[in-house]
Amino acid sequence: MKLLINDIHKFYGEKESRIEVLKGIDCQVLDGEICVLLGPSGSGKSTLLNIIGGLESADQGCIDIGDFCTDSMTEKELANYRRNNLGFVFQFYNLIPNLTIKENIEVCAYLAKEPLDIDELLDTLGLAEHKDKFPNQLSGGQQQRCAIGRALVKNPPILLCDEPTGALDYTTSKDILELIEKINQKYHNTIIIVTHNQAISLMADRILKLRDGKITSNTVNNSKIAAKDLEW
Repeated sequence: MKLLINDIHKFYGEKESRIEVLKGIDCQVLDGEICVLLGPSGSGKSTLLNIIGGLESADQGCIDIGDFCTDSMTEKELANYRRNNLGFVFQFYNLIPNLTIKENIEVCAYLAKEPLDIDELLDTLGLAEHKDKFPNQLSGGQQQRCAIGRALVKNPPILLCDEPTGALDYTTSKDILELIEKINQKYHNTIIIVTHNQAISLMADRILKLRDGKITSNTVNNSKIAAKDLEW
């Protein structure tokens, strides 16, 4: 599903302390692309991701996804927008500790009109043999795989990933990036990854560089590198 980002402005604070965090973001992400939002801390990339995800509102501009336009939505419409169009993966896993891995994923399946087959998804995630374990019985990488499965089981057109490898070591980070790449190839979701790690951008179809609340470059990457070959 194509994502249109139209003249997004975002302010924080009031009066003398009021600052503009996003300064007129205009771009599009095409259906099925892996797009990396790349920039240093404070560049506005996570704020932009939150606005795309309907977790924060823009002060000006709107997000268009399919038949949805965020600037005129009620709270109920925003909730439906998130439920039907988006999956979220964060740096920290936020799994429910007293549910098994399979049950953590099933929780989100109940929200979907056409969820993916959970057993097939567990196999894709490499978690089939761990499905009856609890989160504290798994490694960080396995917990993040479960968090990705929870986001993906709804079969959302767009998957939003905010520093999905930020809490992981190098080897596990590459495993997660390979999984994200595999998911994109198998399910054809549009995937947006926020990161400050420039190496990750090399696996993307589109690279949006942000600095001081503005897009400084919008590059279509015609020479992608497979996630397993990334180095940093």
